[in-house]
Amino acid sequence: MKAHTAYLTFNTPERCAIVNINSKVEAELAKSGIKEGLCLVNAMHITSSVFINDNESGLHQDFLEWVEKLAPYSRGGYKHNLTGEDNGDAHLKRTVMGREVVVAVTAGKLDFGPWERIFYGEFDGKRNKRVLVKIIGE
Repeated sequence: MKAHTAYLTFNTPERCAIVNINSKVEAELAKSGIKEGLCLVNAMHITSSVFINDNESGLHQDFLEWVEKLAPYSRGGYKHNLTGEDNGDAHLKRTVMGREVVVAVTAGKLDFGPWERIFYGEFDGKRNKRVLVKIIGE
């Protein structure tokens, strides 16, 4: 079995954003040479997310508005913020949106449904954060 590991870095200018990272993951799959296996993609920071959904900008805006309603930004509204941080909301948003995805690799391609793509969700941006891409197989 072969394995390929890569780290992608993201730094969004906005505090909250959704970024389509599908092409970056596909590029790593091509570099790996793996034709059959699994591809893990996970956010390595506890205030960002990786998830699969439709690549439609209205839906992305809906997600951002929805998680903001669930966990609104507030400098003092979370016990976590008593530690000196102001990102208690971002931790909750990440939990809702998810940490990672696993996609089957078939014939050297990510094996998706018709509209599925991989996204990076940022909830405490304006600084570098890493995403792990780990591909295993033959």
